[in-house]
Parts: sequence; C-alpha cells; structure tokens
Amino acid sequence: MKDLTTSDIERQNVLNNRFAVDEMQRQLGIEGMLFEGEYRFTKKMIADFYGVDVSTIDRYLTAYGDELKRNGYVLCQGKSLEAFKLQFDHLTNEAIKTRRLGLFNFRAFLNMGMLLAESEKAKAVRSLILDVVIATINERTGGGTKYINRRDVNYLTAAITEENYRKNLTSAINQYVFGHPTYKYAQVTDLIYEAVFREKAKEYRKILRLAPKDNVRQTLYAEVLLVISSFENGLAAYIEARFKKNGSVPLTIEDVAELIDELSEHPMQKPYIHDARTKMASRDYSFRDAYHGNIADYLRAVTPEEFERFIGDQSVDFDRILAENKDVLKRLKQAEDE
Repeated sequence: MKDLTTSDIERQNVLNNRFAVDEMQRQLGIEGMLFEGEYRFTKKMIADFYGVDVSTIDRYLTAYGDELKRNGYVLCQGKSLEAFKLQFDHLTNEAIKTRRLGLFNFRAFLNMGMLLAESEKAKAVRSLILDVVIATINERTGGGTKYINRRDVNYLTAAITEENYRKNLTSAINQYVFGHPTYKYAQVTDLIYEAVFREKAKEYRKILRLAPKDNVRQTLYAEVLLVISSFENGLAAYIEARFKKNGSVPLTIEDVAELIDELSEHPMQKPYIHDARTKMASRDYSFRDAYHGNIADYLRAVTPEEFERFIGDQSVDFDRILAENKDVLKRLKQAEDE
C-alpha cells in the first residue's frame, strides 16, 4: 500500500484529483466555515479533528509550509482578516487579537491529514483516501484503467500518425535489414522501446499486467506515441542511408542497434524522450498503479489538467468514437489499401 506520509508525489496526485477531493469531502461530511468562496478551517479545528495539539500542527507547518501553501493554506490578514472576524468571531477565539490567521481550505485539510504520522484519525483518513482515489478513477473510466490513455482526445490522431510512420520503418527493415522476416521487426521494436523508455516490450507488459492478446501500443499515451513516431521515421531514414552508404549491403541487427543509440543521443530527440518518460512514468503510477523502475527518476505528480484530460469533462469515450466513425475509418483503410 502507498505511504502518503512519505511521498510528496503521492500526496500531490491525490490533491490534484478534484474528483477524489470532492468525494472525500462528501464522505467525511466536513464543511468548515464558508469564507471567500471556500470552506476554511483554523489550526485549532484541524488539531481537534485529527486529535493532536496545535503545537503539532505548527510543527508540520514549519516542516511542510511550502507544500501546504501550494495546496490551499493561507495566512489571512488585513482587510481579509477583518472580514473573517466580522463573520466568524462568534465561532472562534483564534482571530480576536491576532493580526495574521492561518486558514486551511479542504485540500490543505487533507494535505495535513496525509502528513500527520502520529494521528490515528489521520491514519484512518489516509486509508479512506486511497480507497476513494481508486474507486473514483475506476468509476470515471468505466471500471478499468488499462486503456485510460485512449480517453485523451489527442489519442486517436497520435495513434493514426504512429501507424503511418511505423509503415515507413517496417518497409525499411524489410528491404535493408538482415534477419528472419518476422523476428527482426520484434527485435528492432524492443531496441526502440529500450531507447525511449528503457524497457523491452515484454518488461512493459509485465509492469502493466497486460494479457498476451493486449496490444502494447494501444496502451501508450498520445505524447509517447508521437515520440515513437518520430523515432521510427528517423530510424527508417537512417537505415536507408546506411544501406546506400554500405553499397547496398543489408544491415545487421547490430548495425540497427548502433543507429538507434545514435538517434537516441541526438540533441533534437532528447527533450522529447525526456517528456515521454515523464508522462509514462507519472501517469502509469497515478492512473494504473504501475511503477516503471527504470525511469523512476522521471516520476512526478500528475497535474490537475491531466486529471481533466483522462477522467474529467475533457476526456472522451474512445470506443463510442470508434463506433460512430467506423464507416469513415473503413473508407480510409480501403483508400490506403488501393
């Protein structure tokens, strides 16, 4: 089980998921004081809920102040504090004499609960959070996350683009590379996967717990597919150029491996490979509970915008889109085959 007390990435993944945060607020039934458009909580209210001293809350504010501020903790002062006093002096004594009052919104309230290692109440909240996050994502995706990448509105275009450039590469392999007519394609694919995200297809399948019939490429995010497209198109050109330079002598798989190493180190490719590794490591960890150890250094929190793209209002029902456009796709396929 994930330990929210020790990982800022895991905490931020929860707090950036507004659907899980809203569900937590509903299940806990905590509202606080509605002020400036948000429910607010004082340090004493936080301490009382989690069963700790206010001094403990102060200690965590000192240690994790930047994180808590990023997630909704504010110092209320000046005219804002005066307005707060007018509304809530009858509910709290904390604001009577102070010139600055620390206030938590609900996200910061949850943030503190994920940090408080010594609180049994916070421990129970953390357990609930993990259950809610899983349930929320599964509910929003219709019960599974294997193909959550296809809920991105950009996925279909990226998949079609990649398939087209894949044909350039398979044609180059067929014409200019020694090897078994079928096996050499798998060998080159593994070499590309290792160059882009440091995993062979077999390793990727294991991490994502894919069945033998599952297509690896159909689980890749749009940005990753575009990087693969760029790599495949560039490699096809490299292979053809090396074939001609060698006096029309076909390349070995070892020759292709050298070209892939060269291409992966090209200054133009490096930013795109970095982005692909970051997207894959981070999204798979958050959405699929899949950990890519070979690219763990690229792990970061998934942004609120990404949650919107994959489980929010911006996400799409890929299977429905395919069904609605099957006649158009069929005509495109027929045109390609002519």
